[in-house]
Amino acid sequence: MLRIAVPNKGSLSGPAMAMLHEAGYQQRKESKELVLVDPVNEVEFFYLRPRDIAIYVSSGKLDIGITGRDLLLDSGAGAEEILQLGFARSTFRYATRPGTASGPEEFGGMTIATSYEGIVTKHLADQGIDASVVHLDGAVETAVELGVAEVIADVVETGTSLRNAGLEVVGEPILTSEAVVVRRTGAPADDPKVQQFLRRLQGVLVARSYVMMDYDCRAEHLERAVALTPGLESPTVSPLHNEGWVAVRAMVPAKDAQRIMDDLYALGARAILTTAIHACRL
Repeated sequence: MLRIAVPNKGSLSGPAMAMLHEAGYQQRKESKELVLVDPVNEVEFFYLRPRDIAIYVSSGKLDIGITGRDLLLDSGAGAEEILQLGFARSTFRYATRPGTASGPEEFGGMTIATSYEGIVTKHLADQGIDASVVHLDGAVETAVELGVAEVIADVVETGTSLRNAGLEVVGEPILTSEAVVVRRTGAPADDPKVQQFLRRLQGVLVARSYVMMDYDCRAEHLERAVALTPGLESPTVSPLHNEGWVAVRAMVPAKDAQRIMDDLYALGARAILTTAIHACRL
């Protein structure tokens, strides 16, 4: 069986299990379940701490895993990213009290508090900055107020927590993160079980990003209508019983669907419908 690590808690857990469910895999019903076997799909899921997943995968004990790019890089494990999943997006940045420093180049001699020691240590080394790094497990915003550090490095989403702590973001983002699928560095890239798993997840990503659009239009307006809905390879066009009319079906980006419907209607198209796509293979 394909052995897959799944986050057992935190912001990665719920969306990861939802995506796996949409991809046709069984998922646990109780948070206490640590292992779940899906015999139909020949997969065994292991629910682990997100921070540990890259380490388990790099050891070869598990074939692949879902974790955050930030956790993968911070672990220093021998694992690599093979698919971006589009959720749990975040930005990793430095923050400090206003007036302390305008950027990392001024961090020399300072202490930086973070839960991501590996990422910060490497970033400082790459920039040639001589600063100390102290590891804290969460709630790093208070480190400056308590005098543990002059600077913090942490995941920033809205920045509200930083402002409440009297801090401001400085410098460019250290990295941007999101949920990713990882495998052991050097593992065979053509493993058929892994490829099938990736195709299923890619199908979910496409299904979430597109809708199917159907509409009727006059034959003389077809070329302009098709320019609005080119589909992936080409739209499906069928003649209607009423002479001079055709039915068109095409996949369109979900984010543009309403605008496209407006443009089609203005062109004379009618019976314009959109339907959700639950699964696909491209």
